[in-house]
Formats: sequence, C-alpha cells, structure tokens
Amino acid sequence: MDIAEICKLLGLPTWVAESYRKRGIGKLYPPQEAALKSGVTEGRSLVLAAPTASGKTLVAELLMLHVALVRGGRSVYLVPLRALAGEKFQSFRELFSPHGLKVGISTGDFDRADPHLASYDVLILTNERADSIMRQRPGWFFRGLELVVVDEVHLLGDPYRGPTLEILLSALRRERPGLQLLALSATVGNPEEIAGWLGAEAVVSDFRPVPLRKGIFWEGRLCFPGEPPRELEEGGRHEPLVALALDSVREGGQVLVFVSTRRSAQAAARKLSRHVGGLLTERESRELSRLAAEIQGEVEGKTSLSVELTKCLPSGVAFHHAGLPAGHRRLVEEAFRKRLLKVLCTTTTLAAGVNLPARRVVVRDVRRYDPLHGSSYIPTLEYHQMAGRAGRPGLDPYGEAILIAKNEEEVGELLSRYVLAPPEEIRSQLAQEGALLFHLLGVIAARYVRALRDIPAFFSLTLFARQFDPGELAEALRRGLRYLEVEGFVGVEGERVFPTDFGMLTARLYIHPLTAVILRDGLREARRREDRLPIAFFHLIAATPDMEHVRMSSRDLPELEAFAEEAEGTWFVETPSFGERGFRRFLAEVKTAQVLVNWIEEKTEEELYIDFGVGPGDLHRIVETADWLLYSAVRIAELFHLRLPELSRLRRRVRYGVREELLPLVELKGIGRVRARILYEAGYRDPFALSKADPGEIAKLPHFGTKLAESLVQEARDHVSAYYGPG
Repeated sequence: MDIAEICKLLGLPTWVAESYRKRGIGKLYPPQEAALKSGVTEGRSLVLAAPTASGKTLVAELLMLHVALVRGGRSVYLVPLRALAGEKFQSFRELFSPHGLKVGISTGDFDRADPHLASYDVLILTNERADSIMRQRPGWFFRGLELVVVDEVHLLGDPYRGPTLEILLSALRRERPGLQLLALSATVGNPEEIAGWLGAEAVVSDFRPVPLRKGIFWEGRLCFPGEPPRELEEGGRHEPLVALALDSVREGGQVLVFVSTRRSAQAAARKLSRHVGGLLTERESRELSRLAAEIQGEVEGKTSLSVELTKCLPSGVAFHHAGLPAGHRRLVEEAFRKRLLKVLCTTTTLAAGVNLPARRVVVRDVRRYDPLHGSSYIPTLEYHQMAGRAGRPGLDPYGEAILIAKNEEEVGELLSRYVLAPPEEIRSQLAQEGALLFHLLGVIAARYVRALRDIPAFFSLTLFARQFDPGELAEALRRGLRYLEVEGFVGVEGERVFPTDFGMLTARLYIHPLTAVILRDGLREARRREDRLPIAFFHLIAATPDMEHVRMSSRDLPELEAFAEEAEGTWFVETPSFGERGFRRFLAEVKTAQVLVNWIEEKTEEELYIDFGVGPGDLHRIVETADWLLYSAVRIAELFHLRLPELSRLRRRVRYGVREELLPLVELKGIGRVRARILYEAGYRDPFALSKADPGEIAKLPHFGTKLAESLVQEARDHVSAYYGPG
C-alpha cells in the first residue's frame, strides 16, 4: 500500500505522506500494512514481531501521529537504554517538530515527577524513568495518554532490565485497563504468549526488505545452508576475520564485527586497520583524518584509549565499547552511518543499542566469560539480535551474518545452535534475586496495593504469574514483605499495608531496599566516628547493590589486599576478612572507592585509565552513579537526623572531579576541572575575583579564548550581583 493511501486511511494530513516521501519511503512493507490494518487505529493493543529493518518504528510513528492529530491524545515511547532514547528523540523531533508537535525526553532524575512532561505529544522515557514516575502516581502522567509504545519488548527476558519492564507494564494495565500498547521486537520466540499476557493482537512476520543470509566461515570458505561453499579470494592469505572484512569492503560493503571483550574489540580494530586503509578513497581518508584530529585536539577527556582510536580511524576502522567517552562513541557511530568507516569492531552490547546496520555482520565470539559460571555460549536470541544488523535498506542488496568456526565439529554446533535455531522464548525474570524485593517496595510505595490481599492480586497481572507456579510467587512475596517490614520500609496493621517515610523515600530515590539499609546503617556508624575519610564514604556507596564496580584482575589482588589490611577500621560497614566469603567483592568495592578518591583529587582521565583500567565511559557511569547514591545518602541522613555536613560537599566534588577549593569555579558554565585549576593557579580563585578580571588577561591563559573569557567574566559578574546586589 502507498504511504499516501495509508495516511488517508488513518485520517492524517497530507504533510505526513510528503514528509515520508522526502525520506525515501513510498510503499509500506507487508508487516507494516498488516499492523496498521490490525485494529490499532481503533485502539487495539498489538505485539509486532518482525525482523530488524522491516519498518516497525514507522508503524509506531504513524500510530503516534494518529493519536496526536486524530485522537487528540499523547503517546509515551519506552526504550531500554539512554543511548536509544537519544537516537529516537532526534529522529522523532525531525519528523514531528516542524509541524508543531512537541517531542520530549526524560531519562534521569528518578525522584522527580516533572509535571511539565505532560505537555509533550510524544514523550520518550527509559523503562526505569517511566517506572519511577509511576511510583509517584502523578496525576498528569495519564492525562490524555492514549498510547504506550514498548520498544525492544524481548528484553522482558533480560535478568537485569526485564523485571522493571514487566512491573511497569503490569502497573500500566492495572491503572488504565483500556490503555493501548504497541510492543515491538525483532526477536520474540513466543509472541503469541506475550500478546496474550498484554491483552493484545499479534502480528508476526519474517519479511525483510533486504534478504539476510546466515552462514559459517571455515577453512577459507563461506558456507550457507542449501548452497555450495564459496571460496574467498583472501581466505588463503589472511586469517578469517581479515579475509571476511576485506571481501565485503572490496565489494562496497561495511562490516560489523562482534567480539566478547573490549580488549578483543581494540585488538581486532588494530589488526584490521593494517589492511583496510588501502581500500579507502582520498575523500574518505581525508574526512577520517580530520575526525581523528578533532579527537586529538580535545582539552579534556582524551586518554590513551582515545589515542588508540585515532590511530585506527584514518584506515577506515574503529572500535566501539562502553569504555570510550560517550562523545567519541557518537562520532564513531556517525562516521559509520555516513559510510566513512568501513569496519567497526564492538562488543555484543551494541546489538541491543543504537541502530548501526552493515552489509556483513561477523560474530567472531559466541562464548562469553561469566565470573560465576565460567565460559558459556551466548543466547540464541542475542545472536539473532546481532545477525539482524546485516543489510541496510536502500543501500545493500543483501545482508550476511557470518559465524567463524574453529574446526569441523564446531561447524555443526554453530549451525544447530544459532544459524538454524529460532530465538528462545521470553521467560519472566521477576524472581531474580533482589528484583522482586525492589519492585514489591515500589508497588506498595506507589499505593497500587493498600491491603495484604491486594499484593497477590497485583502480582497476578505479571508475566511471572502467567508462566510459573503461583505458589513459588506467593512464597517469594511473603519473604519479601517480611524483610521490608523488619527493616522499617513498610508498616502492617491488620490487613492494611502502607509505606513508611523510609520506604517512601527509598522508592522515590529509586534505589534498592538493600542499598537503603546499607546507607542507613553505614551513615549511623559514620555519625559516631570523629575521623571520617572520603574513601570510607565511597566504600559505603560501593558496598551497595546499585553501584557498578570497577573491573578487577588477579594482578590487582596483592596491592588491594595490602591496602585493605592497612585501612582496617576505616570502613563504615562490616567487611569480610581474607579468605572469607565475599572478600573478593570487598576488594572490588575498595578499588571502586580508590577510583573516586583519585577522581576528586583531580587525577586525569588518562592517569585513571593507566592506574585502574577505567576508561572514560566507565568513569562517567561510575561518577554518575556515585552522585546519585551520595544524593540518596544525603536524603537518608536528613530523614534520620544524622548530621554529616561533608556529605553534600563530597557529592559536589564527585560531580565535578575536583578538590574542595575549586568548587566555586567549576559551577560556572564552560569551566571544567582543567580550566578551573588553571584559573585557580592564576589567582582567580572564586567568582568574585573573576568578576573584577580583565577578559583580555583571562584569554591569554591556556585553553581560553577571547569569546570564552568574555562570557566567563560576565557570568561571574552576574553571579556576584545575584548574591551581593549591584555594585
């Protein structure tokens, strides 16, 4: 069906079809047409399971336009990752905003309800942000809400993200039984069961606009089921990864290489950069060299990791993983979309993240190491997610997903386990250790339940209740409720159940109840101490389940053990001794605390990378989480009347990564930790001193220019005037 026909059928104005035609979209694909004819425009909920690049997002866009322009309502678009939220925000804003529709995004500030978010026609939220808003029961959230789009709904089966999405969808359906849901996924093994749980129709399709071939590379040959093997010209001269990359790039394609670790991604990029550069055009080489120079010229955030990236870029190769600064990851993604980069080596996390298709996807590593279970095969669903990246509509005549076999026996294993196998069925992960406790408190704090009998009634709406023994769920709920009552999160009076102030605060801060208990008890101990070192506060937050730990290797152990022994008695929580259970985790907590101490002592990102193996991207996440947990600690200390004035100062130091004397400077716009230290050493030690400065003198300092100096001095004057009045 033509895009103009479907827009007319939906009652949409002509500019909608014109906008899509400008983007090269003329006709709908079969799954798009089936979805839009399934009753969604009458408000029916739908699970749309179709391959990557089959146009699921277009269905969501048209339905959100229908909600805004025809039904006069609002839509919420749920995503699992912040990076994906940012990508959707840019895309939707380009389509909707020129025509007066407002697009908003919110991914943080879990303890804020933000009523202004109700003003957006389309609001993009991460699942966690939506859940945190729902916990606060703001009246504005459901005002005019007609549609909730659930992207990547297969993540219901993810042990970490799945429970939040499951509880969120259960709460939405409980609070608004008639609310329309549109659930999207490329890899759902049981779409009809998920649709049944959501009270939705299911449209399932295997249509792809670009044909996808899944095969195995072994002994220099590409083997696709049902086809004779094809010898690769490069197969005899190069190792498999190089041969596969060169073969595709020579034919004008791009290659995504998935490996199991960050080090592997970097090593693969280094190796491939020695071979691919000769296949670039002069323009491509020039543009990539300019990009590398842009990264090298940055004032802050440049580390040897970024330098390594700049060495690969001019050859048309890059690596991408969470250790890179977010800005550098975005530059790499944009260069790949523009087809300047020919090969991108990445960890499997990219498969669930931003949209970066390529002609050929090479899954080099199908095993992954887990500290608890050792080396094991990745799930089939994860392979399908990676394979689905192959083939860019309108640019590639086909897509290829290639696994590399090490021997003949592995050929059969890879065929049966991945190439010929469907993705696993989605199974609820709500019973995962800690998940049920976290969400049980959220359900009580949100007042979804007010009586003991309401608790099993609410959880009967979950996917877990549909798939597992109800007795198992009931017992887990009883244990969880008992813990929450003993630790003072909830009160029970007869049949009535209610959140205490502590429980309400914990739920709104969006921290785990175990985190809240550790912080409460640790802060009580801190209040009793005369000597309270920053590392003890940092270890306290690192000891919580909400804190991501710095990676620790066996080489770290001797030094960490010696430090822990020397610092015995420093900590605010009880710690295990050498050899006891949990001692290795304790050392990881200590290392994380050491990173934060070095950060606020103004160690550079390069020094932190060399000394602790913490990439800028990792550091950003650790600092962001530490800021959130220190804020939570401040609020808990206030609730229990624990006077710890250094907590707030420590939080500000963590946010900016500075010693205490720089705090008045770093809070000025455009002044990071590097420029703040330069100003301080030059004698400009606070906004008052800056307000009296000559902008020309400031401009002479390293990393300052005339424009920045003038705006900085003016801001300092405004700051002083606001505090002390004119003159």
